[in-house]
Amino acid sequence: MIRYALLCEHGHDFEGWFGASADFDDQQARGLIECPVCATRAVRKAIMAPAVSGTRKRPADQGPAQTQAMMMEAMGRIRRHVEDNFDDVGDTFAREARAIHEGRSEDRGIYGQATPAEVRDLVEDGVPIAPLPPEPLKKSELN
Repeated sequence: MIRYALLCEHGHDFEGWFGASADFDDQQARGLIECPVCATRAVRKAIMAPAVSGTRKRPADQGPAQTQAMMMEAMGRIRRHVEDNFDDVGDTFAREARAIHEGRSEDRGIYGQATPAEVRDLVEDGVPIAPLPPEPLKKSELN
């Protein structure tokens, strides 16, 4: 496995792991690599120093609070993307997801609500679903 430091056009840095050096070029050419923060596909390899083990310690690039803030921002972007681009089918989500999966309804992105039993049945039947990230806290709800 090869680890590359990657950088998107908006300056977000992250890393990617690839089976071989040609895999990055292949995946980038097919538009399969995107920034986990802003979802842009304009990603390039960043300049990296080779990993050489030594005894000198260096400070961590970011602490837990910064990592959590970055994850919350990414989840908020995912939720906004879904809300802006998918159809809200409300509490008919399970029925509509199954109809799309079985070809009885138009193939499109949807979101809505489902009971735990409906979710379990969809998963057991192989219907591809995923939970929507929670709504971000409002500034008035923060400490």
